[in-house]
Amino acid sequence: MKLLTDDRGLLSCVHCGLCLASCPTYLETGDENDSPRGRIHLMRALQEDRLSLDDQVVEPIDRCLGCRACEAACPSGVPYGDLLENVRDAVERDYPRSLLARLFRRVFIEQVFPFAHRLELALLPASWIRSLGWERLMPKSIRQLLRLVPERFEAARLPEFSPAATRTSRGRIGFVSGCAMSALMGPTNRASVELLNRAGYDVVTPAGQSCCGALHAHGGRLNEARRLAKTNLRAFAESGCETIVINAAGCGSTLKEYGKLLEEEENWRQRGERFGRSVKDLSEFLAAAGLAERWSSDTSRNGSSRLAKRKTTYHDACHLAHAQGIRAAPRRLLEAVAGESLTVLPESDVCCGSAGVYNLTEPEMAGRLGRRKAQHIIDSGAEVVVTSNPGCIFQMRTELLAADAGQISVMHLADYLLQVIREREATA
Repeated sequence: MKLLTDDRGLLSCVHCGLCLASCPTYLETGDENDSPRGRIHLMRALQEDRLSLDDQVVEPIDRCLGCRACEAACPSGVPYGDLLENVRDAVERDYPRSLLARLFRRVFIEQVFPFAHRLELALLPASWIRSLGWERLMPKSIRQLLRLVPERFEAARLPEFSPAATRTSRGRIGFVSGCAMSALMGPTNRASVELLNRAGYDVVTPAGQSCCGALHAHGGRLNEARRLAKTNLRAFAESGCETIVINAAGCGSTLKEYGKLLEEEENWRQRGERFGRSVKDLSEFLAAAGLAERWSSDTSRNGSSRLAKRKTTYHDACHLAHAQGIRAAPRRLLEAVAGESLTVLPESDVCCGSAGVYNLTEPEMAGRLGRRKAQHIIDSGAEVVVTSNPGCIFQMRTELLAADAGQISVMHLADYLLQVIREREATA
């Protein structure tokens, strides 16, 4: 079974085992099949027709979070994320999943989740079921899905143009509003744009943008991911913005890798590479714009913040820390406003179990990792945990509630920063 036209990526793994300590599923099970090198061994066996695509091969591949922590630990530079996406593309094409699994993946994950308006409508029944107390009457599989739906969510449609809040503009930047962010975390999108405006930038949010394609690429639907990538390349090309900002780590990782996604079409590859170089995570952009230094110097003269006085910790979203290599920028921004209130989270860069829609497709392992993360948060003594990805936020809130630690706030970095700034201004 040919997974790849070029198998150098598979052959670059020397099975040294340095990835094992970074792999969340291996940390939980200790099973070699649940490790990066074990999965690469399975991929090579498929590539060389030594194994067929059956349950024993597909289950370990499905259990992979795609967090790419192994890439950061690998001394040989194995492109594990690319290998995983290609093997999953083959799985979705050739492996006979059950009818229910196909419906869930093809309909909900691919035709509902990536469209903000459809997602809003799809979540309404979940809200009704919980408000009427019918949740306990549902089958276990449905209850597992319902527990991940946030109790409160708010959609938002951003204006196409938001002017800088300063006397003169420092530039014009594009903003990726996202599908889940638009449907579930409208206030966070608005907070992100306000932070950019306060920093002195005009913000353009193109109406023609679509889902970034991350869910499709990570789930083995590469052709659909490529189609969505082309839609975004066209939309942002028309915006005339040289810098594009995104506030969701998983989306940012895919956006930055459009060139790789479109590598088989030369013209699109070049456009994708140029676009990828223009994409910045919100924390990356704000830190580079000098906001950490400005906010740090403003602490003494801008009054105090109740939020900033609460003990706070930071969870590294996998696709920000591992795929994009961004660890320092969000911490610099947090340190600037929280100072001594910031505390270290053990295993801060180990996946919380969200991983896009992993907590929907693999709820058992996602739950184990979520409980592990929640316990570390509780043990840290933090009253607030900050992160940069919507899935992580919902996953950690769910597991903290299950652990009777619902008093711990889980916040997006943009919401945290803007609330602290507003509280400072109110008490200045």
